[in-house]
Amino acid sequence: MEEKFINLTESNLNNEHLCCAISDKKHQQGVKVKREWLNNRIKEGHVFRKLDEQGKVFIEYAPIEKAWVPLTGDNYIYIYCLWVSGNFKGKGYGKKLLDYCVKDAKKNNKSGVCIISSKKKMPFLSDKKFMQKYSFEVVDTINDQYELLAVSFDGTKPKFTDNAKKQCIDSKKLTIYYGLQCPYIPNCIEQIKEFCKDNKIEINLIKVDSLEKAKSMPCVFNNWAVFNNGKFETLHLLNEGYLKKMLGL
Repeated sequence: MEEKFINLTESNLNNEHLCCAISDKKHQQGVKVKREWLNNRIKEGHVFRKLDEQGKVFIEYAPIEKAWVPLTGDNYIYIYCLWVSGNFKGKGYGKKLLDYCVKDAKKNNKSGVCIISSKKKMPFLSDKKFMQKYSFEVVDTINDQYELLAVSFDGTKPKFTDNAKKQCIDSKKLTIYYGLQCPYIPNCIEQIKEFCKDNKIEINLIKVDSLEKAKSMPCVFNNWAVFNNGKFETLHLLNEGYLKKMLGL
């Protein structure tokens, strides 16, 4: 039997699960925020396509001009997330979702498709080796660690903004930039607030709540970025445990 995939639309958005936070109660506020964010993005050409099963099998992408990431490039599609997990791995779903995205881009006369990855495999970023199997190549880098991968249909290439390559800010405080796209973020923010309050750690939480703010980020950014002592630390979502590790507490 052929697997069924679903694209979220304004009409079915409230009735379909969002894959990455299906049933975890502590993330349901995040799911609500994500639905609100998606409702505004779908009309901009944002695509959220998923397997019609209770599992984490989906791809999420948008026109680069409307993508909340510090990238430039005309007429590209940017992939925020391509995720297949658990028992759904090894069944070709990742390839099918990526193929759909590439075909969609070609059908709409786009110049290519791009995604943020890394030289070495890192959490919350797509696997470079997987993308290279499908002709994605490195077209730009930040600090020889984070990489922008792309497959071009017309020879043009997207790139990180100049501001994104700074990877530093003036403030020495623990600083977290966070978006509204990932349903895990609201719970992470609450954990971090409580931990920092209990441990008397100064923290600056900066909500990235517009396309303009996302495009002007001073670092690589997909929906989360952490600075400490003025230097970029990680894209890894922080909970209490990871924050303790990062700060050496």
